[in-house]
Formats: sequence, structure tokens, C-alpha cells
Amino acid sequence: MLMVSRYFRRTLFSAAKSETSAAAASARTTGHNPLEEFFEADRSQDEEKPVVYGRSWKASELRLKSWDDLNKLWFVLLKEKNMLMTQRQMLQAQNLRFPNPERLPKVRKSMCRIKHVLTERAIEEPDPRRCAEMKKMINAL
Repeated sequence: MLMVSRYFRRTLFSAAKSETSAAAASARTTGHNPLEEFFEADRSQDEEKPVVYGRSWKASELRLKSWDDLNKLWFVLLKEKNMLMTQRQMLQAQNLRFPNPERLPKVRKSMCRIKHVLTERAIEEPDPRRCAEMKKMINAL
């Protein structure tokens, strides 16, 4: 029994190690750094046309979406919020102005509305156990 567990441990460890090295090698060859997702692509400040960003999501629009769609949208917004906050922090450290500061409240408002819509659905759930599970998942967001 001990030999079997050692064999599986070695096999799993070597498989994990090869996956890690393969991922590292592919990251080196493509030149894509996962941390780059926290930074917005540089735009030249010389352009005459100002960049227009969208509006926040309305609760009525979010009510039409499925649970999975709202979950995916939550993480897209979370990624956007992290990117904006990282950019703001870096620019403040360099004593530069944060462009389009109105984007952050739009993202926060959309995230708040997603939580509101999911809470509405949890309250309407007739099964008390499922309702409690849904609320626990919502509070974890």
C-alpha cells in the first residue's frame, strides 16, 4: 500500500512539474506576462478624439441574465476594477493624473447591482436550503 501511494505521489508530482515547466516555457516563448492584464494598453495622449467608455449595467438588464452569465460578468468587472485601481495607484505614485476617473464608479455600481439582482433571486427562492446556499455564495463575492 505504501509503495502504491509513493508511486502515485511521484507520478502526480512529476505531472504537475511538467505542466508547470510547460506553462513557463510557453509564457517565455509568447512573451505574455499574466500581470499585464492589470494594466491597460497604452493609448497615445495626442489623439484628437477622446476615448468614450460605456455606462454601468442597469439592474433591469441584469435581471434578464442567467446566474452563470452574472457570475462571469462579476469576474470580468472584478478584473476591470483591479486593473483600474492598479493603474490609478501607479499614476498617483508618479504624481500623474488618472485618466477617466469616472470609470471606477461605473464598475463598482455595476458590481453592486449584480449583487442586488442575485440577492433578489435568492429571496424569491422557495426552498430555504437553496436560498441559504445562494446567499452564502453571494456574500462570498
